[in-house]
Amino acid sequence: MNEQSVADLNQQFAINENHCQVIFKKAKGDITQVEIKNKQASAVISLQGAHVLSWVPTGETDVIWLSPDARFEKARSVRGGIPICWPWFGAHQSQSEFPAHGFARTVIWQVDKVQQLATGETQIVFKFDTRLANDSIKKMWPVATSVEHVITIGKCLSLALITKNNGAENIEIGEALHTYFNVEDVRQTTVQGLHDKNYLDKPDGFKCKKQTGEIKIADEVDRVYLNTMDEVVIDNKKRKIIISKQGSQSTIVWNPWQQTAEKMGDLGVDGYLNMLCVESGNAAENVVDVAPGESHGLRVVYKIINN
Repeated sequence: MNEQSVADLNQQFAINENHCQVIFKKAKGDITQVEIKNKQASAVISLQGAHVLSWVPTGETDVIWLSPDARFEKARSVRGGIPICWPWFGAHQSQSEFPAHGFARTVIWQVDKVQQLATGETQIVFKFDTRLANDSIKKMWPVATSVEHVITIGKCLSLALITKNNGAENIEIGEALHTYFNVEDVRQTTVQGLHDKNYLDKPDGFKCKKQTGEIKIADEVDRVYLNTMDEVVIDNKKRKIIISKQGSQSTIVWNPWQQTAEKMGDLGVDGYLNMLCVESGNAAENVVDVAPGESHGLRVVYKIINN
């Protein structure tokens, strides 16, 4: 799959009119990014991984957390933002040498469409087709599959990850939008909406447990909440982040806490105190079967309410 040049991208997709600006440029690590700004919000997205790095509603601080020590290198995932976990979540079931969370977050995606909507929002569509991928990707995922990431930037941030099975046999996908949210102090942040849900507790050997009440972060948390379709709320000191979703049966909540964070090396000094991942996806027993010729859509909407 040939990488689109910055000049070609700007010629075909750049916008500078009606209070909307879209511009492509080379950024850290010589990786192309797109900067989007309209009256409602601004955003920065990397073409590597179709990876949202920033979303700032007008008059607000960034809702998305990006590590100050994030490494921008080709074919390497970035710490923070909204990485795409696809076509599996976590470790590969049978091939330990395959990358955790799949390969979607480290490959270059193609820009397919950019448009200013009548609502004042800006929408950009990214595509990745495994039939056009290199041999390394085809070895990990030999089935003909295409995936779109549709990102709509405005007062809300809307994401749609749409997988189409172009092959002749059923495929099974695990996936997640691995969103790092910017919180003022994770110790004073709660997650609401998962009461009475069962979850797999990774730090405790993936034991299945049941959530009681809201989630508070006072230690390492790495949980896959199963069979969850309801709205989830991150209640921070100054604002609430509302997460609504469709086509997602799993909610993953993650904060590495101090000891694990220090081992990671790219989370920044005490960075774990300012981030919380609440991910919408399909993992563990919630993986999705997609029949030949059929599509599956994972859709998420984020909005904020000031306290």
